[in-house]
Amino acid sequence: MKLLYKLDEKPPYGITFFLALQHMLASIGGIVTVPLIVGGSIGLPPNEIVLLISASLLVSGLVTMTQCFGIGPVGIRLPVVMGASFAFLGTLIGIGKTEGMAGIMGAAFVGSFVVIIASFYMDHVKKLFPTVVSGVVVTLIGLTILPVAMNWIGDAPAGDPSFASLPKVFLAFFSLAVVIFVSVRCKGAIAASSIVIGLAAGYLMALALGMVDLQPLSDTNWVAMPEPFKYGMTFSIPAIITMSLVYLVVVAEATGDFMALGSNCHTEVSGKDLKRGLLGDGLGSTFASFMTAMPVASFSQNVGIVGISGVASRFVVGISGVLLILAGLFPKFAALAITVPKPVLGGVGFVMFGMIAYAGIRMLVQATDSRRNALVVCVGLASGMAVTLEPNLLQHFPDDLKMLFHSGITTGTLSAVILNLVLPSSKSEEADEADEVKEQPEVTAKSSLLPNRGGK
Repeated sequence: MKLLYKLDEKPPYGITFFLALQHMLASIGGIVTVPLIVGGSIGLPPNEIVLLISASLLVSGLVTMTQCFGIGPVGIRLPVVMGASFAFLGTLIGIGKTEGMAGIMGAAFVGSFVVIIASFYMDHVKKLFPTVVSGVVVTLIGLTILPVAMNWIGDAPAGDPSFASLPKVFLAFFSLAVVIFVSVRCKGAIAASSIVIGLAAGYLMALALGMVDLQPLSDTNWVAMPEPFKYGMTFSIPAIITMSLVYLVVVAEATGDFMALGSNCHTEVSGKDLKRGLLGDGLGSTFASFMTAMPVASFSQNVGIVGISGVASRFVVGISGVLLILAGLFPKFAALAITVPKPVLGGVGFVMFGMIAYAGIRMLVQATDSRRNALVVCVGLASGMAVTLEPNLLQHFPDDLKMLFHSGITTGTLSAVILNLVLPSSKSEEADEADEVKEQPEVTAKSSLLPNRGGK
């Protein structure tokens, strides 16, 4: 994939800002939603929910910058956005209802060491993820988060008459069309900014249709500071075990995200790189528990932005971290981004999430074409999508196993890893796998949207 800006390149300041803004806009909804839902579910008063949101934005920005630029052995030095993950949502609510915020912070603190410890064994973990397995994981990341975009477009509970009403579908389609048009018809920095342009165009259309709620702007304070250890910490063994299982899911998802980013950035991700990335992930969640914020994880949607824009510069995403910090300190700034209607996010999400799946498919194409690998791919993808499309398959499982396997990414990853380990392979297949296809036709984010023109 041809890159507009490579990993260590620094675009001009003005371009950097707009490219960073689209990463920030794509991630802020998720970062804000997790503390908003958790705080509301366990009965926190509005002013404390605002502090929880501000702290989560601040921590997300700081950990994002650490991952992009690195601090000693911490940080993968790739353009990865970190934020409060939906993977934690159900567990956080469950712990919060029984143990309160102190129980959440205590379980998040102890559980973060699962990721930290796992980071020291990433050289071994990397061997579990050859191209055929990595392709399954990355493809599943894109496919399993597509329902998020669908729910954004619906913008209402499933079954509600207003779910995916025609104005919402139109708004999503309009935003998606703008992204595609800009990606295909424009060049350079403008094409790379297709996501933020699509978001802006969708926002303006939503304003014209009266579909923007500006109330959060007036309800939000100008300045907010986090309060470290606001609730203290309590340590419940069941809560810690449950949270640790979720952190295992985060390890699997982060590994896939980092590999997908490496593919998009034309950078080989080594075991050492994974160690630094997972160490940043784990220490970020440790820090979050000190700052009374939600635990963090890598954001898959931003991997898709790197793919569609062709901008692999870690300095761009580092500036996104700065914007997230500002959003945490100045809630009015964050409130403006929150007013972006969900159908707009859903429309551009189709491109972002689809681009992640596309990156995984490209990796699968590079794997050896054999019956053995076909089984690894088919069973891995099928098992991951099975629990995603029909969660009731797990209804008779013990709660801890249900928590572990509810993620299609985790289930598919475990299936692919186990099959890759136990299925025999011939020496010729191993040689082909080690060789991997190196002569691939150059594919750019833009050319993937264009018809075949005979190479012209």
